[in-house]
Amino acid sequence: MPHLTVAILAGNSEKDIGECLESVSWADERIVILDTRSQDRTAVIAQEMGARVVPHKFEDFARQREFGLSLPQGEWLFYVDSDERATPALAAEIRRVIAEKEHVGWWVPRRNFIWGKEIRHGGWYPDYQLRLLKLGHAHYDLARPVHEVVILDGSAGYLKEPLLHYNYRSLSEFLHKQRQYISYEAAILLEKGIRPKPWTFFTQPAREFWRRYVRLQGYKDGAHGFLLCSLVAYYYGFRVSVELARLWAQKR
Repeated sequence: MPHLTVAILAGNSEKDIGECLESVSWADERIVILDTRSQDRTAVIAQEMGARVVPHKFEDFARQREFGLSLPQGEWLFYVDSDERATPALAAEIRRVIAEKEHVGWWVPRRNFIWGKEIRHGGWYPDYQLRLLKLGHAHYDLARPVHEVVILDGSAGYLKEPLLHYNYRSLSEFLHKQRQYISYEAAILLEKGIRPKPWTFFTQPAREFWRRYVRLQGYKDGAHGFLLCSLVAYYYGFRVSVELARLWAQKR
């Protein structure tokens, strides 16, 4: 059976790291890549549970994951975030596919639980993530510092069993994360030479809301769906455009 390592990106994750590590106890090796800015008991809990903790200075998410590719001892790496949980059914499927050696990467579906409710529409399910990687055949596009992109040397398949993702437990946590992400997204657009037009500040949020709430049926998630689609449209439509305009002004 091929050797499998589970790697977890963590920082100030003491509320999640224990349950996360327990859910991947079936792995041959567990590594916690610890953001050196972390100030809580994440490292202590992880070490007590038998995981290897590797501190690493955080620059962005892509570089953090690229660093993680250099750490495992075996053939395969499965990335899990501290707020995610792997089920026994997912564990069995992963063991099966890496033994069959059909692909060098596997997309994993996620079930997202936001503000205490599972969100099934608006683009939040199946929410495939390329997380199961054969080492030596994958690297991260460092031009995508957030919402990372994996470049594979070979083919990828799709798993059926999902990760459980408890990503935003409160509205304040959601807003805090989005404020972090918009600077990354605006920097990516700046690098591509994209300039916001005067009408972009209005049309982009409207387009994003229509895409998520109507085309991707976010309305089926009720009040949760409406609020979530509205906030995503605001942050990734309006706020990213504002930040992009600021970056262009600063560059001039």
